[in-house]
Amino acid sequence: MLISSRLANAVIGAMLMAVATAHAQTQDYPNKFVKFVVTYPLGGSSDVMARIVGQKLTEYWGHQVVIEPKPGGDGAIGMEFAARQAPDGYTFLLGNFGPVVAKPLLSKVTYDWQKDFVPVSQITQSANILVIPVTSPIKSTRELIAAAVAQPGVLTYATSGVGGMQHLAGEMFKRLAGVNIITVNYKGNAQAITDVMGGQVNMMFSDALPAMMNMKSGKLRALAVTSEKRWPFTPELPTLAEEGVTGFSAANWWGILFPRGVPQPIVDKVNAAVVKALTTPEVKTRLGDLGVEARPSTAEQFGEFMAKESAKYAKLIKEANIKAE
Repeated sequence: MLISSRLANAVIGAMLMAVATAHAQTQDYPNKFVKFVVTYPLGGSSDVMARIVGQKLTEYWGHQVVIEPKPGGDGAIGMEFAARQAPDGYTFLLGNFGPVVAKPLLSKVTYDWQKDFVPVSQITQSANILVIPVTSPIKSTRELIAAAVAQPGVLTYATSGVGGMQHLAGEMFKRLAGVNIITVNYKGNAQAITDVMGGQVNMMFSDALPAMMNMKSGKLRALAVTSEKRWPFTPELPTLAEEGVTGFSAANWWGILFPRGVPQPIVDKVNAAVVKALTTPEVKTRLGDLGVEARPSTAEQFGEFMAKESAKYAKLIKEANIKAE
């Protein structure tokens, strides 16, 4: 009985010590610099977003948030690197639709966001914009659908690569609008949008920022946005759902993830700081300049959102029989 009591006391003591240690770590967090892993190269939209948010976190915490680019493999290298980091709260990741959802559905990767990561908060979202050559006689999405129905297998749409948001938006459009249009995959956005402007390709679900730039310069005609609701940066454009493509919703997004195992109090502390940063007018404006909208969330909301995205695009990729090149 004495031995059992001593053992029980030792166990209770160890548990209390662990709780006290975790509490102290949380209260003291962060007490040194924090690494913010980005899965794309320096100067890209992900890198700029990370720097905008990281700067605010540095101000709040008094410790530097250091951007650590880990590009390659369409984002997979950065995801794999982040998944292997110690779950102490001193490394977090800027994940986005491509490497978090699309890449694992199309290729063999060594990570699984649901097993290897903990959601912290969504930070941004961006609609794509359905654009056509300015010389086209088509003036609306409904006219575009009518033309595609009248000429099955004739109209074409450009993408910046297999499995990207532009490609998947096109496949979603084909199914929900009931049209047969031909995919033209490019290696990158620049040549794809150039050929749409030149009329070599009939349409494209372009990233928002290049689309808006070319709309303003009169080089492209915009018909609709791919988001569920009208896009705040182009409020004059209807959604595809408004134009009769019921159920259409395809938007790129970015959010912060921790390696699995980070204590929940640290997740909560980082979430609170990120949400605070994203609600400041300065950060909203700077993100808006990139063509993305600030979208703070709870960790739970972000996890639920990613799960829905994974299920939606798994179904689409299977139905469309999309294969990685």
